[in-house]
Amino acid sequence: MAKKNISLHEPQLRGNEENYLKDCIKSTWLSSSGKFVKLFEKKIAKYTNSKFAVACINGTAALQLSLHLAGVKPGHEVIAPTITFIAAINAIKYNGANPVFMDSDDYCNIDINKTIEFINFHTYFKKGFSYNKKTNKKISALVVVHVYGNPVNLEKLITICKKRNIKIVEDSSESLGSFYTKGKLKGKHSGTVGFLGCLSFNVNKIITSGGGGMILTNNKKLASKAKYLSTQAKDDAVRFIHNSVGYNFRLTNIHAAIGLAQFEKIKEILLKKKLIHLEYIKQFKENKNISLISPPKYSKSNIWLNVIKIKYNKSFNLKKLIQKLLYNKIEVRPIWECNHLQKPFLHHQKFKISKAIKLVNSCLCLPSSYFLDKRNIKRIVKIINEK
Repeated sequence: MAKKNISLHEPQLRGNEENYLKDCIKSTWLSSSGKFVKLFEKKIAKYTNSKFAVACINGTAALQLSLHLAGVKPGHEVIAPTITFIAAINAIKYNGANPVFMDSDDYCNIDINKTIEFINFHTYFKKGFSYNKKTNKKISALVVVHVYGNPVNLEKLITICKKRNIKIVEDSSESLGSFYTKGKLKGKHSGTVGFLGCLSFNVNKIITSGGGGMILTNNKKLASKAKYLSTQAKDDAVRFIHNSVGYNFRLTNIHAAIGLAQFEKIKEILLKKKLIHLEYIKQFKENKNISLISPPKYSKSNIWLNVIKIKYNKSFNLKKLIQKLLYNKIEVRPIWECNHLQKPFLHHQKFKISKAIKLVNSCLCLPSSYFLDKRNIKRIVKIINEK
């Protein structure tokens, strides 16, 4: 009997998805209005302890709009990590700005210490704004990405960015359900610490709406402006008067119906994700050449993806390992290529990047669907452990 494929991360639609979709179709409210959009926003806002949540058609749109609201304009610069899904970098470019790339820490997150060093010694403050000493361009924002569900330790960055008027936009696309557990940020959900936070409900995320994203904020004016701009900036919906350039970024009622049904299972999903992580730890225990990236001690992570670091040795070849796993119908992937090495961004500034390159060459993302069972985890680990 042929073995089934093990996917990297896929959803299950076994809740109220079908019922809510039927309700949505029956109501004829299919587009960017209707009760499910409002309900989904309300549920996510409450869960993350945000006063407001504005639903967008996807996480990238949420990022683009958030950077716009943060004051990012053509010719500006935005500090960003080199290791992240490219959407965060594209969102910077959509606003006409350029990224300044930072290195990564052991969790594949932006290196806080190097970022602070860059701000302290490679920028200057003039008339209420920060500027890059090398380019003399205004640095209006900093994008932090909570990679693989692990929150970035933002305590120090919040202080310096506030002092230097650099808005922090949190890309929390992968970290729904991740909270800070220590320090001044204790109890805060990722995406609720900076100027604005962004979630994603893409098909491979903790929960999905088939597509979709969300902007989190406690600021009523920002929430209203985000909703206004995301619905084509209508000042008079009857006469179609538009006093600003808007976007068609609003989430549809159909997407929200799926997302709401998915959200109803969030506790179950997060519990199973933790158990999967613990099982991976157990199965890799005897392999001294492999370590699993575990959540930082200052947080409780959703453990979106399980990622292993493999110690380099002469017999190790990441490419061959990936090929072997794919041949055995096990979907894996390396972490993203560093963005400062991507063709569209080769000419942009980078700052002391070293660890990120090592991570790309030694890390592997493993199957992490919340319904993954012990039998399949053992199958995956056995192939990896084979010499």
